[in-house]
Amino acid sequence: MDTKALRQKILDLAIHGKLVPQDPNDEPASVLLERIRAEKERLIKEGKIKKGKKSAKTSDKPHYPYELPKGWVWCKLDDIVVFQGGYAYKSNTYVNQSMWQVIRIGNVKNDSLNLKIQPVFVDEKTGKETQKYQLHKDDILFTMTGTKGKRDYFYSVKVQTIEKKLLLNQRVGCLRLFTPYINVDFLCLSLKCQYILDAIFSTETGNVSQGNIGSESTLNLKIAIPPFAEQCRIVTEVNKWYMAIEQLEQEKDKLQSSIDQVKSKVLDLAIHGKLVPQDPNDEPAIELLKRINPKAEITCDTPQYGKLPKGWCLCKISSVVDIVNGKSQKNVESPTGKYPIYGSGGIIGKAMEYTCLAGSTIIGRKGTINHPIFVEENFWNVDTAFGMKANNQILEDKYFYCFCLYFDFSKLDKSSALPSLTKTAIGNLILPIPPLAEQQRIVAKIEELFSQLDKIESSLQA
Repeated sequence: MDTKALRQKILDLAIHGKLVPQDPNDEPASVLLERIRAEKERLIKEGKIKKGKKSAKTSDKPHYPYELPKGWVWCKLDDIVVFQGGYAYKSNTYVNQSMWQVIRIGNVKNDSLNLKIQPVFVDEKTGKETQKYQLHKDDILFTMTGTKGKRDYFYSVKVQTIEKKLLLNQRVGCLRLFTPYINVDFLCLSLKCQYILDAIFSTETGNVSQGNIGSESTLNLKIAIPPFAEQCRIVTEVNKWYMAIEQLEQEKDKLQSSIDQVKSKVLDLAIHGKLVPQDPNDEPAIELLKRINPKAEITCDTPQYGKLPKGWCLCKISSVVDIVNGKSQKNVESPTGKYPIYGSGGIIGKAMEYTCLAGSTIIGRKGTINHPIFVEENFWNVDTAFGMKANNQILEDKYFYCFCLYFDFSKLDKSSALPSLTKTAIGNLILPIPPLAEQQRIVAKIEELFSQLDKIESSLQA
């Protein structure tokens, strides 16, 4: 289930007046708006707030996004809030710690305020000199700059409490209600609605990479206002739904974790000979291995795998697997190439030639070292990835791939920086080998179980 889309649907119902029933006894929002406008005029005359810029008249008849329920009214954001922009604090005023913390774009992310993300403080002198930019409880913060075209800003969040003296940095905006007739939580929810996001990002300016939205565009946003009592009912209902969605997400995370654990357990049972029954008629792996590679270093038991089932044996990977070093793709890469080029994380291009045969398993040499990839076609591997092809006279390709899924290759990493593996370290690993026929049964059972688990996993993302 797409819980993000579900949240947006709840908001959509809320701001269209379809989440809670209307009450004909509620005082109409138009009456509230008249009071709010009178209150604003009074505050302007008293010099407590500034008069906003008068927007250009675009038409005789204003256009509204949709039809409102009875008792609701449209207004501009500028009708109900005052805007406060941020201040460009200089790094030479920063101190290690103080009661004055500067709120920057990075502190307002995904509609939440996090004071622990790269906190920046200024000294008391600077704080007092810039008190104009100090935040109040119930202010609504929003970010005004991000990546052009990505919609990775205009995050909005209410300031819950003021434990520290919080100061507004540049490109973080503040919306401050001056009236008790608007529920701040309702307004905060409204700013997250899809039609508001579409409207504000339609005004985005900036350069190729950086996107900006301005205060004037923000204050010109059209907000649907219900009666005050209905605002409060909407907030209560949305919060109830959000709590249910959060519980659903927690259960979803638990189920995902359980699926991962079950897959790990299936692989563990497979590699220890406990996933499928043994067949005494199968040719023992040790007999087959002796014929194919008389020089192979063979053993039957090891503390790592315990007592092996009858017919199994152990040997080094290098005895039964060809490990191919990767090469630079510079001279073979082509957009019309027939063969995929693989790095440690997956396909990165196409090549005219190949280095590894179909049925090989890729293990990263550097970087991503614990993400095996099974490739069903010939391919070129670059120098950050090993291509490993099993000797099919003794070892099934997919059985070896399943072993690679099971094994934690990070145990072989001796580097202090970028994770890395060596061909020797992989080759010296001890591999449990069942009879060839049993390997085929093991692979079939793993694929059957994983397919069922993958269906459950897919349903979580639907």
